Amino acid sequence: MWRDSFRLQLFCLLMAVLALVVLVHNFFQLEHLDDDTVSGSNWITENNVQHSLSQTTKSTRKPYCGYVQQPLSRREQAEQESLLAAIQWPQPPEGRVAFAQSTDPAHSDFVIVKPSRFLRVGDQLEVLVRMKDFQGKPKQYGGDYLQARIHSPGLKAGAAGRIVDCHNGLYKIFFTLLWPGEVKVSVSLVHPSEAIQVLLRLREERPDRVYFKSSFKSGRYSETTECNVCLPAGLPVCNFTDLYTGEPWFCYKPRKLSCASRISHAKGGYLKGLLTQEESLFFQRFIKRPILSSGPDSVIVKPKAFTDSSSMGRAEDPTASPSGYYYEDQWRSRTHWIHNFNKSDDITECLQGKVIHLFGDSTIRQWFEYLTAFVPDLVEFNLGSPKNVGPFMSVDLKHNILLKFRCHGPPIRFSTVFSSELRYIANELNSIVGGRNTVVAITIWSHFSTFPVQLYIQRLRNIRRAVLQLLDRSPKTAVVIRTANVQELGPEVSLFNSDWYSFQLDSVMRKMFSGIAVHFVDAWEMSVAHYLPHNLHPSEIIVKNQIDAFLSYVCPLQT
Repeated sequence: MWRDSFRLQLFCLLMAVLALVVLVHNFFQLEHLDDDTVSGSNWITENNVQHSLSQTTKSTRKPYCGYVQQPLSRREQAEQESLLAAIQWPQPPEGRVAFAQSTDPAHSDFVIVKPSRFLRVGDQLEVLVRMKDFQGKPKQYGGDYLQARIHSPGLKAGAAGRIVDCHNGLYKIFFTLLWPGEVKVSVSLVHPSEAIQVLLRLREERPDRVYFKSSFKSGRYSETTECNVCLPAGLPVCNFTDLYTGEPWFCYKPRKLSCASRISHAKGGYLKGLLTQEESLFFQRFIKRPILSSGPDSVIVKPKAFTDSSSMGRAEDPTASPSGYYYEDQWRSRTHWIHNFNKSDDITECLQGKVIHLFGDSTIRQWFEYLTAFVPDLVEFNLGSPKNVGPFMSVDLKHNILLKFRCHGPPIRFSTVFSSELRYIANELNSIVGGRNTVVAITIWSHFSTFPVQLYIQRLRNIRRAVLQLLDRSPKTAVVIRTANVQELGPEVSLFNSDWYSFQLDSVMRKMFSGIAVHFVDAWEMSVAHYLPHNLHPSEIIVKNQIDAFLSYVCPLQT
């Protein structure tokens, strides 16, 4: 009898030890994964990438999201809650709404409030927008995403408007009249409120709808696996979370290679079939459609009796609108004097003896390309970097100018980036000594549009901390933030890079860097106010105006 009892106890003990071993094994597979093999039939080697799990849109697997694991201090938690509350978007009162009851730009209209009253430069113009559905019935709730501007085509003048949602189907738009003459009003519906709810759902539930890949190589053998901030659980992963910033990044572990054999990062692709048939109707023909006026769409503005320059030189407020306006195709800031650097010699004189660091995505790479092409003595040094990816460097030996561009760390939807060149902006800033001959320009937004905003807040928090440390040790360092900009939107682009996503991220960035000794180039209003079609990579004339604003901070006019 005692032998049977002993055998039973021994069996239970062995089973407990076995369960503990399996638990520890699974834990290390998830976190470190130094095993040489991975079982399963989903792995594709050589030039193919394993992404079958993410492409199954009805998968019940729960993504493993690294940013959720990041501990926050009380102050950080309070700031994050405040930021998320600030960008919270109104929702339709009854959840999902049928397409026929959604906002129709053709039935909607706007009116200029008191269009015939006497108006001078500096006055406010108010416009009332009235939303209706496809049946012509007035909407009873808000949440539509609009863009609006005033413009005078003959003067090549334009400015953005400030939009106020009344939450009852009505919207008020306020324009500051900044030049004399006939001024026209243009209003566009970017997305109806019902489409915004779809975008919200995708951002929160499908952060994997853009997937990435990394190549791993040892000798002649190579494997390619899927990577992301969030990966469906169930397979072992390589943890590439940055040791200094805590920025999370994961790749599925190669079947036969170690995590240390990673050689490159690249965009994998975009998931399809994310919408129901009803949801897809919102993204077919009704993106950035004009809303027409039911009366006059323009006013006559008289000149001011005197020139008022009192607004110049006041403290920068990145949340103020409008921050500036176009006149004769030149951007005029309302907070600081902008010098037009029309000659390459002017730029050379400004940048002489300086090191300029450009960090971010392809929209700030445009600055590198413009300066290198426009300034004859600034010659690009071939670093052997992939085209459009970088890092890039241009040198003017005669005038001692060094211009550098480096893309930000993942997530980034570039073709191929060497693993050794995947750098986080915060870490790069920590390696800069700084000083009055050092210039730093940063933009980071477009590649975060598919992820929950918490991830973006974490990235900005790390960058802001590094900026503050840089300015603390070298207060004379010039730091400039380039904001987001609007772009052309089609049915597919809207699901991944909608202006609404960019607008939300841009709002967060402006709040987080407000009150810090940094300058802002308002690329958002520069793209909204201009007459040229919206483009992710704005046309040269807009980039030229961005450069003028940027260099005016680096070399301010003595007034």
